Amino acid sequence: MPRIATPFPRTALALAALLAGAAHAQPAPYKIAYIDPLSGPFAAVGELMLAHTKFAVDDLNAKNALPGGRRFELIQLDSKLSAQESQSALQSAIDQGARAVVTGGSGSSVVAAIVQSAARWNQRNPGKEIIVFNHSSIDPDLTGKSCNFWHFQTEANTAMKMKALANFAKKQADIHKVYLLNQDYAHGKQWAAYGKQLVGLARPDVQFVGEQLHPIGRVKDFAPYVAQIKQSGADTVISGNWGPDMMLLLKAAGEAGMHLRIFNHSAGSMPGTVLAASQAKAGQLTWVAEWHPGQDGTPKVDALAKAYKAKTGKDFLSPRIDLTPRLLAAALQKAGSDEPVKVARALEDLTLDSSIGPVRLRAEDHQLLLPQVVNTIAPLDGKTVKVGWDGVNWGFRTEATYSGNELAQGTECRMARP
Repeated sequence: MPRIATPFPRTALALAALLAGAAHAQPAPYKIAYIDPLSGPFAAVGELMLAHTKFAVDDLNAKNALPGGRRFELIQLDSKLSAQESQSALQSAIDQGARAVVTGGSGSSVVAAIVQSAARWNQRNPGKEIIVFNHSSIDPDLTGKSCNFWHFQTEANTAMKMKALANFAKKQADIHKVYLLNQDYAHGKQWAAYGKQLVGLARPDVQFVGEQLHPIGRVKDFAPYVAQIKQSGADTVISGNWGPDMMLLLKAAGEAGMHLRIFNHSAGSMPGTVLAASQAKAGQLTWVAEWHPGQDGTPKVDALAKAYKAKTGKDFLSPRIDLTPRLLAAALQKAGSDEPVKVARALEDLTLDSSIGPVRLRAEDHQLLLPQVVNTIAPLDGKTVKVGWDGVNWGFRTEATYSGNELAQGTECRMARP
């Protein structure tokens, strides 16, 4: 008896066709490349910044924040704290279809190399341009004389941060003699130069008693540098050190029994710095950022920090890094397109009611104007320092707060636009 073929059920055919159509209709993701150190001495910094970036990307995807049902896809690449490696990572990102780059934790010289390489690619490949978001490299030249249409800086630059510290120093009667100790690269030199200029203007009575540069990430013992600071009679150090270089400086100062005030840009947000300060038990690390843990009157950041902790199990430290992908999402909505030129133009003068309040990406130089809080690492006292950090009973004390507009300065940017 001949076998009769059983027809495939119509419902199954319909379902298969529906699934195939849905898969076909799914819009391609908008790819973002994260390029920062994920190995070597500054890997902890890169991992911290990656975790904040990934949290924001996941949150935006969960909330369907991109137009047309699109999603962000994050590509992770290691800069190895090297300009050459970062340029290779950028090319890999382009080859994988990335439309934007998030970077900043590799230092200003590395970020500058990424921006320059992206600019060359964009000039040769109209319509396939890549946008660079810089969340942590604060070289004023990046939004000044070396500004580029495709680069957007979402952190206050060196001049803005030093202006905040200089405003604070104006009222500190215990500052008399200042020493400049910085990493030997572009940012370290600029932190020293702006420190001498702006603190000098705010406090013309202050003496600058010494200045020194050291190799970045290669000094294992800062005792010889601390000995020179001690010999100079300085009571304050202006240092742009970050990561292990700051922790080792604090350690050496503590071992020498020196009660120094250190003026810094962002080292307090690095994992391990509060622990190092508590172990040194000498001096004060005063730094400046858009927010610090335990800060009063920041309900939006507090809610964000709680959600971040619940999802990652880690402490939240950086609203500006979380903010960076959110600015891109807002620009994509505003542009109604993912054409690179349209997205970049949508970013110009984009205002966003962020977790730290209203911020604006200034059109003339692509510098984000965001608030800055001067704060000092200090022991818990239940009044000015209410939250411990790094597993110790030390945290952050608010000294002064300044708006982005108060710290905004003129720019040398003469931007060439497509």
